[in-house]
Amino acid sequence: MKILNYIILILGSIFLINCQTNQDSSNQENQLDEVVLKKTALKAEVNGVIFRDLNKNNKLDVYEDVNAPIEKRIEDLIAQMTVEEKAGMLFIPGVAVNEDGSLDKDPDATGPGARYPTAKNNIDKGKLNHFNVWSIPSDPQIMAIWYNNLQQYAENSRLGIPVTIASDPRHHFSNSIFSMEASGFTQFCETLGLAAIGNDSIVKEFAEIVRKEYNAVGLRLALHPQIDLATEPRWARISGTFGEDAELTAKMVKAYIKGMQGETLSENSVACMTKHFPGGGPQKEGLDPHFSFQKGQIYPGDNFDYHLIPFEAAFEANTASIMPYYGVPIDQTDENVAMAFNKAIITDLLRNKYNYDGVVCTDWGLLTDTPMGPDVIWSARAWGVEDLAVTDKVLKVIEVGCDQFGGENRPEVVVKLVKSGQLSEERLDISIKRLLKQKFQLGLFDNPFVDEAKVGERLMKKEYVELGDATQQMAMTLLKNDEDVLPLKENELKVYLEGMDSAIVSKYAKVVTEPNEADFAIVRLNTPWYPVDTKNPFAQSFHHGDLNFKGEEKARLIELMETVPTVVDLYLDRPAVIPELSEKSKALIADYGASDENVCKVIFGKAKPQGKLPFELPSSMETVENQLTDVPYDSENPLYEFGFGLTYQ
Repeated sequence: MKILNYIILILGSIFLINCQTNQDSSNQENQLDEVVLKKTALKAEVNGVIFRDLNKNNKLDVYEDVNAPIEKRIEDLIAQMTVEEKAGMLFIPGVAVNEDGSLDKDPDATGPGARYPTAKNNIDKGKLNHFNVWSIPSDPQIMAIWYNNLQQYAENSRLGIPVTIASDPRHHFSNSIFSMEASGFTQFCETLGLAAIGNDSIVKEFAEIVRKEYNAVGLRLALHPQIDLATEPRWARISGTFGEDAELTAKMVKAYIKGMQGETLSENSVACMTKHFPGGGPQKEGLDPHFSFQKGQIYPGDNFDYHLIPFEAAFEANTASIMPYYGVPIDQTDENVAMAFNKAIITDLLRNKYNYDGVVCTDWGLLTDTPMGPDVIWSARAWGVEDLAVTDKVLKVIEVGCDQFGGENRPEVVVKLVKSGQLSEERLDISIKRLLKQKFQLGLFDNPFVDEAKVGERLMKKEYVELGDATQQMAMTLLKNDEDVLPLKENELKVYLEGMDSAIVSKYAKVVTEPNEADFAIVRLNTPWYPVDTKNPFAQSFHHGDLNFKGEEKARLIELMETVPTVVDLYLDRPAVIPELSEKSKALIADYGASDENVCKVIFGKAKPQGKLPFELPSSMETVENQLTDVPYDSENPLYEFGFGLTYQ
């Protein structure tokens, strides 16, 4: 009996210790961390628990309780929200970031966000709490200061709902207008280059670095990856893709999303808005549906399902959000309307077939016309439903299963639809639950702030920069190397340059000013493009049109190559048509975003080119025009096939 009592006593002691441990752990979980304590103005305490009193009622609501299940927190918050607050959550407009981190309108601000209302104004007037930033200060710490100031301002809203900041890619050495300047962030090759390397472990490591650097400054929603397939070589947005092969893209996107989000979305994640469902690559003649001159998304090869393969991989990786594109899938569904208005695409395919219950956000600007100058209006991208009233456009987008409107700020329309009985609040709540779940999973309700003092040590770490440079070098694709002329011998040659910084090249060779004085010419070129005839300045910047060099420029390059042995480095943002340049050059190498320094390291043998073409290079524009828009690597007798790439001996 004594032994039994002794055992009971020991077990009881262990139980009490465990209870105390669990209680201490619970209390610890309720404590706000140092950054929150320093930044928040809403500290409150109930029964020894410190929390952010977001609705300022001096009690711990369920949605404020870090230990409550997310589902319960969402239910509690939705029950407290007005229709106006719910409507505001459905919009994600662009905003400017002031150079000093302040929130008020800067009359001297420039850039795409400068003409729009400030985030502060949007919180006050529209109850918004999602924002997209474009240009940001060159010092990322200022971005962090602005972000913290904005989160502090959001605390003052009635329910204290934190903001979510979204961004297009910022980590590429890029010429693309869809990739923001990488100032202050680590620079890698473009995603085409990652595909050329073909190593999903490197992609995951890249994405993890992006995640850490985004988190450091408050960027929590990535408007990427872009996983369209580049089956129409003239399309202007190929540089943001992983090329034309569905299986390669699927492998890349899985690694990308895992690196950005982790296995599940958490306070350490950056949420991915994967785009553009169901694949935006097969645009007729490559004309992009940002603009009214586009001619629709076509499938002459009956290859619609091929473009879904990368998205199936994204669903397996639990992408947090999906963005449908502007394009109209011509004769693929029961009505020829753009993807975000298309019930067959969003409800039947995305929601029902793939059981996708994450956030679906439209591409930018489906509702509102945009002034682009004194006599230029950029029409809202509501293809197929252009004549609908704005209220009907909003209702159609929501009814087909979308949750959020990118680049728009029209919450009053949603309020009107609810109050008129055209849109039920129950349907509105479905989208609000998805949007709130993402905010809760990201930990924004518990700690929306960043540590401004640590931004400098968290960005562009030595190992990050080294990997970024390595990707630029590894991705370079050697297409031709007559007589193994590459690598060139360092410090033994005279070179004539075009398109390169002579100060950088002079570290490797003597730079001369005339071709006939040189042992070699080194020429950096971009894939050709020809602006569409339009008054829209944004459209004029898209790399549309033919892929071949023409006229005087082609003749000049050929003359140079006939004068001196020439090494050509060609930036591929689309599949260039270069038969004459390939024939006349001594060596031909492709890059997908690389600095002059990294190009030199490959040309002069400090690093080896390891890339394989992520798309084929056609032999002529005629073969491009004869390709099937939705079918990969199908041009007749390509100059260089998909997957081609040499290396040094």
